[in-house]
Amino acid sequence: MDMQNAFQSLNWLAIVVSAISAFALGGLWYSPVLFAKRWMKETGITEESAAGKNMLKVFGLAFVLSLIAAFFLAMFIGPEAGASFGALAGFMAGLGWVFTFFGISYLFENRSLAHFLINAGYSVVSLTIMGLIIGLWH
Repeated sequence: MDMQNAFQSLNWLAIVVSAISAFALGGLWYSPVLFAKRWMKETGITEESAAGKNMLKVFGLAFVLSLIAAFFLAMFIGPEAGASFGALAGFMAGLGWVFTFFGISYLFENRSLAHFLINAGYSVVSLTIMGLIIGLWH
């Protein structure tokens, strides 16, 4: 399939919904319910320093980046994938590319294993869910 046909065969609603799922998972993943306290400890971010950020900009750009990730995952998965292939492709992309490259960066930056697992884990789970949605929704 050529790029033009691949681009035209994308399910844009599935891409938007999968981006929303990544955004929602991030809200849960980095909340006090799951990893907020440990993540803040590992990053050195305090509630006071976080309060000083332009959160509209942070959340807005995070969503745009989620959309970009969903678009490229959909291109990677292709139009013929089903739910199981989509989830597997998302998982493999997360584990095979994001997890490993985060690992390389974290080794050179001397970051903690906990910090690595929190951030890389979010990426793997998020991409798996995104792949499931994209693959399921033809």
